[in-house]
Amino acid sequence: MSFRWVYTEPGMERSVSEMASALNIPEQISRLLVLRGIDSFDEAKRFFRPESERLHDPFLMKDMEPAACRLSSAIRNSERIVIYGDYDVDGTTATSILYTFLKRFGLDVHYYIPHRFKEGYGINPDGIRFASDLNADLIVSVDCGITAIEEAKYASEKGIDLIICDHHTVGDELPDAVAVLDPKRPDCSYPFDGLSGAGVGFKLVQATVKKLGLSDTLPYEYLDLVAISIASDIVPIVDENRILMRMGLNLINSEPRIGVRALLEKIRILPGTVSTSSIVFSVGPRINAAGRMGDATAAVELMIAEDHTSARRYAAELEEINIRRRTTDAETMEQATEMLESDFNLDELSTMVLHHPDWHLGVIGIVASRLVDSYYRPTIMLSTVEGKIKGSARSIKGFNIYDALKECEDLLEQFGGHEFAAGLTMDARNLDEFRERMNRIAGTRLSENDFLPELQIDSDLNLEEVDMKFWKLLSQFEPFGPGNMRPVFVSRGVCIESVPTIVGNGHLKMKVSQGDSGVLDAIGFNMHEYLPVLRQCDKSRVDIAYVLEENHWNGKRTIQMRIRDIHVEEEIEEKV
Repeated sequence: MSFRWVYTEPGMERSVSEMASALNIPEQISRLLVLRGIDSFDEAKRFFRPESERLHDPFLMKDMEPAACRLSSAIRNSERIVIYGDYDVDGTTATSILYTFLKRFGLDVHYYIPHRFKEGYGINPDGIRFASDLNADLIVSVDCGITAIEEAKYASEKGIDLIICDHHTVGDELPDAVAVLDPKRPDCSYPFDGLSGAGVGFKLVQATVKKLGLSDTLPYEYLDLVAISIASDIVPIVDENRILMRMGLNLINSEPRIGVRALLEKIRILPGTVSTSSIVFSVGPRINAAGRMGDATAAVELMIAEDHTSARRYAAELEEINIRRRTTDAETMEQATEMLESDFNLDELSTMVLHHPDWHLGVIGIVASRLVDSYYRPTIMLSTVEGKIKGSARSIKGFNIYDALKECEDLLEQFGGHEFAAGLTMDARNLDEFRERMNRIAGTRLSENDFLPELQIDSDLNLEEVDMKFWKLLSQFEPFGPGNMRPVFVSRGVCIESVPTIVGNGHLKMKVSQGDSGVLDAIGFNMHEYLPVLRQCDKSRVDIAYVLEENHWNGKRTIQMRIRDIHVEEEIEEKV
């Protein structure tokens, strides 16, 4: 898929040269800082040196005082506690943090993760009955609970106190609990509302440690799990998250906990080489696989493991589950693609609504995202569960899928989500009308230009500037993620120094240079369709959009280009 290249321009060009002079850095690096809203020496220092001293006081969060008092009291009185978490990476890491923290005090602590398909998301009566049957005194929910109005009442009826730790959008009413921790609460003055669910749990640990009079550094031993949650939950890696992510990555790369080390060993990632990308594409999906396929218990057991034998066993189990998940992904993707090519006229579709009664609910969201990447149209994947049609929706820039579903509210039994992703349930009799209406809504809101995806470009870059000094400065922008994405550069008139080839599963590989630069390796994942064009083109007219990254192979580290797009002919780029 080719992209329309859109350049981001700094608000004040003068700031670029002023920052370059003040910091004694190349203007390209200065431009990247200014594009991120950093235009002073002090701001640059905070950005490049995210230190623990700049973490926010946990007691600035609404309800943190009663939450920390209640949890510290439970610790002092050796009460029985249940940690209630979600089944995704954020929920299982948060559960593991609170469980491990409380276990260190010798408490009788248990955890409960609902089954994805049997129970669904959030606190439910079965989980409360689980706690009641254990004679638990306290439930601490993590990454869920902000909408558990009736469930909070049920817990109270059972005589169980409830602390809610969540980071999702708050509704019109809050649950009646001992404490409701959520930085998105309208009445919460906490300075940063972008924490992950595990991040909120970490802040509760910080506050509880203070109440117990223990070392302020004790909670830092859980930052490896916090980092995994931040990267996997796609929260903005700015402000406090940037500090937590940097510290967490340092911990993973130096002293990972037994379970994390076992998983890294299983997937052959060496401690010392783990990055945000490693978590997003390798570690996170394996932890997430258990919950996607139904039961997330193995993920929690891995992260709370206390010996190498059990850790390796659960790492192997997660790998097996992930293999099954990938197989199901591939089969579903193949079926969906065949359906699109044979049963639909893509030229007439503004949105793609696909249904197969046997598709696995745990993977259709992933497949919907891949179809959006391939066809760049809003996509809804639907399956049939106990007579009801259920599914996941994914969207493109400029089309709010939640708002579109709201316009179909009369056809749906249930729906929820946000601008780019949502879930829904409907009666099978409404499917055809739903498909027609969604296509009509998208057709009226999206223009032809909206179906050509944009690639946001940070800057043009001459490959002659790319050396180890430049790379060392660029690497200090890590950790990358939302709010601080890996910079995308464009180099023009690039010469292809080797015959382009295909490696692995459809990956384009070649060597390139520009002017007097050295030769760089370049790889384009899943870009095999460019091969015949590149082998025939006038090499001097190849423009490449890419990110720079460090490649580790056979003990050697080299800088390589990861290709995002290739323009063979000169094209007009839009300036924004």
